[in-house]
Amino acid sequence: MAFFLMRCLHHPGQDAARDEHRPAHRTWVGSGGNGLAAVLIGSALQDETGAGIGNFGIIEAASLADARAFAEGDPFNAAGIVAEIDLTPLPDTFQAHRITDPMSPRLADG
Repeated sequence: MAFFLMRCLHHPGQDAARDEHRPAHRTWVGSGGNGLAAVLIGSALQDETGAGIGNFGIIEAASLADARAFAEGDPFNAAGIVAEIDLTPLPDTFQAHRITDPMSPRLADG
């Protein structure tokens, strides 16, 4: 398993669309994309004025391809909200065990 920093930047003016698709997005995150990845932690991203500009997460996946499939399968992306997905591999020294309340089940936990 590997860990990735996922940043999803959104197109401008997507507040209403985010509100509409947030329940499906949260279900996707909670399921780890139906088991593609585990979301350890994540949140919305804002600009300096407090306007929503995207979301981020620390995810665990078997491969970069699985991490990308998780990000691309997110209902926010399917709805056309996401403008850019950036996945950065984290080093082997990343201390995932320090995140005590993951947002979806860890992959090793089943």
